[in-house]
Amino acid sequence: MNQHHVCAAVFSAGSWGTAVGKIMADAGTSVIMHARRAEIADAINTTHRNPGYFPDIELPQALTATTDPAAALDGANFLVLSIPAQSLRAGLAAWTPHIGPDTVILSLMKGIEIGSGLRASQVITEVTGIPACRVAVLSGPNLAREIMDGQPAATTIACPDEDAAHRIQKACHTPYFRPYTSTDVTGCELGGAVKNVIALAVGIASGMGMGHNAQAMLITRGLAETTRLATAMGAHPATLSGLAGLGDLVATCSSPLSRNRTFGTHLGQGLSVEQTTAATRQTTEGVKSAGAILALAHAYDVEMPITEVISALLHEKVTLDQAAAALMQRPPKPER
Repeated sequence: MNQHHVCAAVFSAGSWGTAVGKIMADAGTSVIMHARRAEIADAINTTHRNPGYFPDIELPQALTATTDPAAALDGANFLVLSIPAQSLRAGLAAWTPHIGPDTVILSLMKGIEIGSGLRASQVITEVTGIPACRVAVLSGPNLAREIMDGQPAATTIACPDEDAAHRIQKACHTPYFRPYTSTDVTGCELGGAVKNVIALAVGIASGMGMGHNAQAMLITRGLAETTRLATAMGAHPATLSGLAGLGDLVATCSSPLSRNRTFGTHLGQGLSVEQTTAATRQTTEGVKSAGAILALAHAYDVEMPITEVISALLHEKVTLDQAAAALMQRPPKPER
């Protein structure tokens, strides 16, 4: 099949979905975005801009939009999912009848489902009945704003089927966006989910006026606890020191463009969870997933002290000062 006949349906038209839609269109893939709101779909089709997220960036001609899920999925080689992790199950239930028999699903989601503790790829296979070899995940240090500006970035595409991973790689490889492939879906998804919680901790430290030493400590120890959980769940340790692990962690923890870090900064400055949620328009996956990740840690008997403190703070079981003290005062012991 020639590259220009490759089609991708992107659900939905949020910031990261729009960025990946732009990447794929720039790579020669035809992209149809599914927008929930008619005015967003109309604006994308008539002005080639997404007024909700990137009003200043012109989108490629090969990218169009619709509010009709069946129309978006008609003939799609790839279904790219970029919706809040907690809405995935309900969304998929409605869309599954329209997914073609050979469509490969690509998850951009970085959250853990509350209650079930499932990663996005697991929710996808459970709801759709599509085998795991047709479900891939994309994860790396990918801040949407920088990618929309054409800034260079790399990512990891993980799928149990290497051929499917390579087809996705080809469909989103551009001069500014370099995808690597992997078969470690578990490692990629856990790296993406846990780093949001660590970014909240780094944001809190920053908001409280702590310096780069404290932030680097949290990033480093955060990577250690992420790796402990991921390897306990069957991931390869090398994945966590790669783009989907360390790479994504560093970008999310150090950039003011990161919504999780920004959310943490507001908390560190003394705003409540409610006030911060009201101030943040977009989904902050770390806030939603922290409790679910902690439940996984308990299930796999893994120590995750940073996740534990952040979860307690979000559920108002500890004060900000208690949380800060707990993050900084771990009992001294050998590092390894």
